[in-house]
Amino acid sequence: MSKPGLARGTRDFGPEVMAKRNFIFDTVKKVYKKYGFLPLETPSIENLSVLMGKYGEEGDQLLFKILNSGDFVKDVTPEDLAKGPKEVLKKVSEKGLRYDLTVPFARYVAMNRQQLALPFKRYQIQPVWRADRPQKGRYREFYQCDADVVGTDSLICEAEIVLMLHEVFSGLGIADFVIKINNRKILAGIAEAIGAAGKEAALSVAIDKLDKIGKEKVEAELMERGFTEENIRNLQPLFHLEDAGDLFAYLKEWLSGSPTGLLGVHELESIWTLVKELGLDNARIEFDPSLARGLSYYTGAIFEVKALSVSIGSISGGGRYDNLTGSFGVPGVSGVGISLGVDRIYDVMEELSLFPAELGYSSTRVMVTCFSAETLKSSLALLSLLRKHEISSEIYPDAAKIKKQFEYADKKGIPFVLIAGPEEIAQKTYLLKNMITGTQTPVTEDTLISTLHE
Repeated sequence: MSKPGLARGTRDFGPEVMAKRNFIFDTVKKVYKKYGFLPLETPSIENLSVLMGKYGEEGDQLLFKILNSGDFVKDVTPEDLAKGPKEVLKKVSEKGLRYDLTVPFARYVAMNRQQLALPFKRYQIQPVWRADRPQKGRYREFYQCDADVVGTDSLICEAEIVLMLHEVFSGLGIADFVIKINNRKILAGIAEAIGAAGKEAALSVAIDKLDKIGKEKVEAELMERGFTEENIRNLQPLFHLEDAGDLFAYLKEWLSGSPTGLLGVHELESIWTLVKELGLDNARIEFDPSLARGLSYYTGAIFEVKALSVSIGSISGGGRYDNLTGSFGVPGVSGVGISLGVDRIYDVMEELSLFPAELGYSSTRVMVTCFSAETLKSSLALLSLLRKHEISSEIYPDAAKIKKQFEYADKKGIPFVLIAGPEEIAQKTYLLKNMITGTQTPVTEDTLISTLHE
């Protein structure tokens, strides 16, 4: 007999935890719907041809691959083994678990382009999987809540993402947060300014780790990626931008020789303006030129949200992608989106005790007692009456002593117990016990519903 256990990086969610998770889901969904987004779901399993090459080299390594059915090594040759794991992978695996919700969404858009009215706004709340090393705030299976708009270049979409994030976190009670914003075009301009034009992808992957590993290790990684000492000397202004005063003005001067970089600065200035024009004063947004986000499909504005009073990393991220559908044969469909990490948000709210105190986890409002075969008919009639009036209710399924039934209701978090014993049935007057206060109120069939509503 094997001992039961969980795979590392995964978790069970009991009723009490699910009540809190559903509070997050409902809050997020309400905001997404308010801004005109429509629901969508895609399969957990995607073809590797859809997933590979969309997340950068490191992302590809973190994809969970699914072995082909049957004898999955039958086509592997000694020559394949000699060429290494990438060649072997082609023979043993054709599918994988989705790494995020954005690439499957792009695949969906490409397959359904003719049926969609563009711009198309969708939200999607589903689990994703990453073969990462489990640690606090980082899991191998976790939920994302995405909202994306495709089919428009308008920067209004970026500005509305900022507004949505403020509304979501306000609804969840997370007041101390910051939305960091950068633009991949600025990163391309920086690559040009330091004499490494065309190497912005490698530059982005390295400087995206600045907060985690520090300046010296970022420089060492850049050297490993083929950047010269002169490139790194020219990059030094990036590490001292906090002293620059007006960052936008400073960047315009630094990137004056890069039209792409200047366009990125202009786009960010426009987002700042639009956010204010949409009525959001004192926006919690911050320009962070070191923000890169490792996913290779971003081409414009990029976002990252951090809760400031906890040690957990980012709780949301996203950005603009101009041609993600191009790899699926539908070029030129620009999009922008944001993804909320439910599991990290949950951890933040737990650490800060932000879940509402009255958030009950039991779906049952009233439990009807059961004492014997003789009282069962009356108990079932009361149960039917409660359900007829849309009151969630259940009956204790076995004849048992009242103490045991109370213990069950208390353990399950049921707020009311309707006591229907032989005496109560004979008098047609029952006792409604409030399990929180302990008070018992006499009720009849005629007054039961109104008493519960009160």
